[in-house]
Amino acid sequence: MKIAVIIPAAGIGKRFNEGADGGDGAVNKLEMPLAGKPVFLRAIELFQHHHDVHQVILAVNPQSIGEFKLKWGDKLGFMGVKIVAGGEKERWETVQKALEVVDNVCTHVAVHDAARPLASGEMIERVFTACERHDAVIPGVAVNATLKKVEDAGDEVGGADDVIADAILGGAGKVAVHVQKVVETVDRRDVIEVQTPQVVAMGLMQKAYALIREGKIDMSVVTDDASLVEALGEDVYVVEGEATNLKITRAADAEIAEALLEKREASQRVELAKKRLFDDEED
Repeated sequence: MKIAVIIPAAGIGKRFNEGADGGDGAVNKLEMPLAGKPVFLRAIELFQHHHDVHQVILAVNPQSIGEFKLKWGDKLGFMGVKIVAGGEKERWETVQKALEVVDNVCTHVAVHDAARPLASGEMIERVFTACERHDAVIPGVAVNATLKKVEDAGDEVGGADDVIADAILGGAGKVAVHVQKVVETVDRRDVIEVQTPQVVAMGLMQKAYALIREGKIDMSVVTDDASLVEALGEDVYVVEGEATNLKITRAADAEIAEALLEKREASQRVELAKKRLFDDEED
């Protein structure tokens, strides 16, 4: 196999920056340092030395690609990473832009979230190995939490119940809480949480995106490349993912990821020290 790895990094991180003013308070989560390296770079490094990876493409925000290349272009060029402009709005548009520069010799495309910097080599190997026999493979983990289907129940207002205080304060003493009503409990036995990298055979990927351009796929139901393959009526296969392969979506996720990385790298340093010690004793 010759795999082209596409890393979409064109998002603006709305949920990560919830509460920020959009100015100095806003943070580009993908360039944020994580245990000493930017998040997107850690995602790229997951694939750098894999023998099946032929090409790595990073698709970034088209509005800031010039600034991004000025800052990171030399380093990524040295690593053999190709930088392209992603889409303006949707993730699939970003993947489509990256597909345009995939080498003709590539047999498969792997799409991996730039915000997932913790995927292990073992898990990536499981996905790649399964792709030798199946045209579409994704990692997934079992859902452990109870799942509820809900419907909107409006807003409830509480606080400052005193009539006099209410008259003086108006709405200032009130707290509005959005409420949803449980409709049913979802059976989680056959439900998984999907992760990346998601790998699709090149021919199947090209067919899917050709149909998108022709307007023959309802993109409102497509949330990832696996659901795109499903929309074609093709099978998607799942291998075991990892609980630690988390996606940095909110600020708290970055704190967890940093702690996991520091622990992982500390363990690697201990193992390296042991190896050197035993090598010295043999000498």
